Amino acid sequence: ELLSTNVRVTIVFPGAIATNITQNSGIAIPAAGDADSAKSFPTTSAEDAAKIILNGIERDKFQVYVGRDAKMMNYFYRLSPFRATRFMYNQMKGLLPA
Repeated sequence: ELLSTNVRVTIVFPGAIATNITQNSGIAIPAAGDADSAKSFPTTSAEDAAKIILNGIERDKFQVYVGRDAKMMNYFYRLSPFRATRFMYNQMKGLLPA
């Protein structure tokens, strides 16, 4: 509905960004934020994420993927939507309380 206007939209697909979102969520997630888990699961700094997002907006990109994990999930989902969804479910279910 906005295609013929000057309004532009950029969709951002963030991967794991190094923020305090888990601490601020009110849900205790085991090992979230400790040094060992940070090494085993690479994240993008908030500053780098902001630069990537702003660069995408300035270049009028329709989609911006932030982090290698976001790019990998995009390809994985294109290859096999069901398996990609199941993979994400299995990754997340171990983090959330039962």
